[in-house]
Amino acid sequence: MSKVKFELNRQGVAQLMKSGAMQSILKSEASSIKSKAGTGYQQDVYVGKNRANARVWADTNDAIEDNSTRNTLLKSVR
Repeated sequence: MSKVKFELNRQGVAQLMKSGAMQSILKSEASSIKSKAGTGYQQDVYVGKNRANARVWADTNDAIEDNSTRNTLLKSVR
C-alpha cells in the first residue's frame, strides 16, 4: 500500500469559495428558500472575507410574525 501525500491549495480553495459560480449556486439556493417561505421575504448574496454568503430574511411585519410563530425560514431550508 502506497502513501499518498495531499497538499491543499488554500489560495485555490479561497478563489473557488468567492467565485461567480459559487455565488450563482448560493443565489439559486437562497431563491429556492425564499420561494418556499412565501411573500414578505428577501434574499441577498455577498462576498465576505473568506467566502461568498447568502442570506434570506423576513422583510415585512407579516413575514416577521410568520417566521417568529411558525419558524418558516427554518422549515424552508429542508
